[in-house]
Amino acid sequence: MQTVTEPPVTPTALVIDDEPPMRRLLKLTLEGEGYRCFEAGSGQDGLSTAAHRRPDVVLLDLGLPDLAGMEVLRRLREWTQVPVVVLTARHGDTDKVEALDAGADDYVTKPFSAAELLARLRVARRRADKTPEGAVFHAGALVVDLARRRVTSSGCEVKLTPTEYALLRLLVRNAGRVLTQRQLLIEVWGPNHATDTHYLRVYMARLRDKLGADPAQPGLIRTEPGVGYRLVADPADHV
Repeated sequence: MQTVTEPPVTPTALVIDDEPPMRRLLKLTLEGEGYRCFEAGSGQDGLSTAAHRRPDVVLLDLGLPDLAGMEVLRRLREWTQVPVVVLTARHGDTDKVEALDAGADDYVTKPFSAAELLARLRVARRRADKTPEGAVFHAGALVVDLARRRVTSSGCEVKLTPTEYALLRLLVRNAGRVLTQRQLLIEVWGPNHATDTHYLRVYMARLRDKLGADPAQPGLIRTEPGVGYRLVADPADHV
């Protein structure tokens, strides 16, 4: 009997950017990585293409001629959880926080390197399938068994308070994604504590201290200054 080999599935990407040179650059970069690339030069065109093509990942510029990129992001999130990586020339923390709070999986500021962009896309796509509750998460010396609520670092069990564990669990389930301070505070402490950033600083310091330093993987919990925190998901995707 002849064996039929299924062809590999080609991932698809949608680039929403009003600058043709940037779209060409992104298309070349993505196609070199094995993506099939679709383009849109406006927000409305981007929303229509996303609905029609159902891409595996969206690269979204914030400065669009018809709809603000943030509005495009909000409309996408009304019906899809496709990974969205925001591309922006805006370096202010306010724009980054607003994009992440609106549902972006990550942001990359222009100018950027192809290696950084592709690494962030890999992370965004991996976390599109949420970590199942029974999974065991590994990163460097850290092992988190979500089903058993057991945490070890370098083979030694780490004793965490309920709040510390809730914070770590949230980071693990969003590994590779930047979580804003507001998101973390609301999820762990509730909506009445959305601005109590001192809580977060104290508990994050405790969590880092208990997890210990791993020389092979420094900075497992990364601070995004003025924005929030990111749990590094894969040593290969350090950017």
